[in-house]
Amino acid sequence: MLFNYIKISFRNLSKQRLFSGLNIFGLGIGMAAVWLMLLYVADELSYDRFHKNADRIVRVVQRATWDESSFHIPLTSAPFATALQTDYPEVEGTVRISSEGGGAMKYGKNEVVANDIYFTDPSIFNVFSFPVLYGDAKSALAEPQKIVLTKTMAETLFKDASQAVGKTVLFSNNYPNVVTAVIEDIPTNSHLRFSALRSLPKDYSTGWQQFELYTYLLLKDGTDVQKFGKKLAGFFPNYLKKEMGNVNYQMELQPLTSIHLNSHLDFEIGPNGNANTVYVFSAIAALILLIACINYVNLYTARSMKRIREVGVRKSIGSERGQLIGQFLTESMILTILAGLVAFILVIVSLPLFNKLAEKSLSPGYRSDLMSALVAIAFVLLVGLISGLYPALRFSAFRPVNALKGQISSQVSSAYFRKSLVVFQFAATVVMIACSAVVYRQMHYVNNKDLGFNKSQVLVFHIDKNEVRNQVRAVKQKLSESPFIESMASSSNPIGTNYMGSAGMFMEKENGQMSPGTQMVQKFAVDGDFLKTMEIKLIAGRNLNSDSEADLLGSAMVNEALVKKQGWTNPVGKRIKYFIDGEGNTKEATIVGVVADFHTYSLQHKIEPLVLQAPAPGDGDNIYVRIAPEKTKEALAYMRQAYKEFDPEATLDFHFLDENFAQQYASEQRQGNVMLTFAVLAVLIACLGLFGLAAFAAESRTKEIGVRKVLGASIQSVVLLLSKDFVKLVLIAIVVGTPVSIYAMGEWLKNFEYREPLSWWIFAGAGLVAILIALATVSAQAFKSALMNPVKSLKTE
Repeated sequence: MLFNYIKISFRNLSKQRLFSGLNIFGLGIGMAAVWLMLLYVADELSYDRFHKNADRIVRVVQRATWDESSFHIPLTSAPFATALQTDYPEVEGTVRISSEGGGAMKYGKNEVVANDIYFTDPSIFNVFSFPVLYGDAKSALAEPQKIVLTKTMAETLFKDASQAVGKTVLFSNNYPNVVTAVIEDIPTNSHLRFSALRSLPKDYSTGWQQFELYTYLLLKDGTDVQKFGKKLAGFFPNYLKKEMGNVNYQMELQPLTSIHLNSHLDFEIGPNGNANTVYVFSAIAALILLIACINYVNLYTARSMKRIREVGVRKSIGSERGQLIGQFLTESMILTILAGLVAFILVIVSLPLFNKLAEKSLSPGYRSDLMSALVAIAFVLLVGLISGLYPALRFSAFRPVNALKGQISSQVSSAYFRKSLVVFQFAATVVMIACSAVVYRQMHYVNNKDLGFNKSQVLVFHIDKNEVRNQVRAVKQKLSESPFIESMASSSNPIGTNYMGSAGMFMEKENGQMSPGTQMVQKFAVDGDFLKTMEIKLIAGRNLNSDSEADLLGSAMVNEALVKKQGWTNPVGKRIKYFIDGEGNTKEATIVGVVADFHTYSLQHKIEPLVLQAPAPGDGDNIYVRIAPEKTKEALAYMRQAYKEFDPEATLDFHFLDENFAQQYASEQRQGNVMLTFAVLAVLIACLGLFGLAAFAAESRTKEIGVRKVLGASIQSVVLLLSKDFVKLVLIAIVVGTPVSIYAMGEWLKNFEYREPLSWWIFAGAGLVAILIALATVSAQAFKSALMNPVKSLKTE
């Protein structure tokens, strides 16, 4: 019986090659899109789960509130780890990580600059599961000036990773580090991404308020994280009673596996994903599959209307309903299996491009080849069952007499069901087009908005060597001799990154008294050329003077945001006092100038109150170089040569300042790329379905068109006749889809403190695109029917 079903199915499919091809190709595109999206979602959900004890690892997070200020950060001070392991029996192990271990490494003639190097404790291999290829994990980082390399980094420096252990690399051109182990490359689905690990210095700051380290805990088996978190309420009063003052400190524990998708704090160790993005992409995957299935049902039911008499004949000669259902489902399964093969080919071909757009390293199979095959087969069969069930149940229910006469119930013969499916398809298409447009408009906005300074043509590099840091003025003077360099400046922190400094500060009030409580204020050091180089406006007072001992000891500039928050009418001359270490010692400074607000972070954050001070010797190790237009190549050549006067073996690692800010929006840019890709696929699938329905409509009305043409109807009127019904459906889809897209994008834009408003023309444009796509799809078939000789359509009458 099954063989008979299969034979008849192939016969029917071969008779309707156009519609079979449309169904196979449309469903194949939909299934390929869903498979790609599922690979993406599965990868996002898998972050950090490869660690053996992933379910027992947590990260320590601090939350503090006082007066009108607060912070919520994943950073801790050095003593946290020891105190937690000593005082709480639930803690089995701890590890501290600093992400500031990057620089240049050299072995012989091989040199590489890497910014993804961590300082860490030797216990990192007890807490995390990073496989060690060569060397001893337990002792790898137990002594100072030791380094562990990933396999790729070891091969870069030594060519043969197995020969790396015991060799000495010169780190940052001055510090020897002995390679003690080589580990496997870090999986892409890890929120900790590094190429090397260095021993955390023994003399690392012991101040309780020097928040510079990420602390992870390995909890004992069976520990309830929520209960343990509540138990930690007494931690801060025990250790920071003196420093707390009016500050309300709270400690939180983040499960390791939730960090990538659910943690979006300041000072994250690296860019994270977003759980909402996973939900949205999952919904898009389901939507595209639904659109593809709707296409299938629409085309299949439309074509099957011509098989009504076949159903009647089969029933009259004894076929049971179950046999008819089996026949229709067999055809559906065959179509779906063929579509699955098309989908597999499309996934293989398109995956490299998709990986580039999404910045992933996905493979067609997830987990294992066997598992992938089983999931793929189950997926194809499920799609075939869902797509074929409605037509099978509907057409097998016809009464034989009515079927032989071509008389079918109004419920089935009516086109309302198919029309509603077309509306749904194009409503989804309108939503995806509008959402893609809003994302790209916002990305254009954040990349081109005035940041309060000029980020273009500015090169940035970091001075690694202490001896050179103490000669920053001489370095600037030497490099500024080039005609290709317009100006230079230095700062203690690189703007456009998550590594901006901050401090708790007391502020002088209008009555001359210092505020009783502190507030957290962004603070970093800049030299006297910073405003000029960055083209930042000075709106009151004077600039800092790096050569003035008075400025070095006790002067500061503030931004407009701080002036506004304090309510100062004349900020110049006001005093500020801030903590300078973790022991509660403070320093006082007088405000000498006010600068215009400028962004130091991405536009997802509002401009925070800011204090700028002159750098102490060796503090301005981030150098900004404004290059003359179109002279980048010449400037770089000169800088590399001139810098050798201060460090003959140095390899300067330059990047443009605007790259710092672009990196802040990498996640959103990926979202936009993926969304646009799948919007195009949704449009293509919808067009295939609409083309098939238009072809069916034209074929069903062939004789009507012939009569109209004989009676004098023009080609334009025939095209309008066949197109207007579909355009009406698209207009309804626009009405349905526009509110959905407005709501969705309104919620997405809430991620940005600074954003473009939602404009009506974006959604009008999305609707217009949908109409034009529908017209182009339908008109092609309509013109073909309108140009047909009426004699051919009427000769059988």
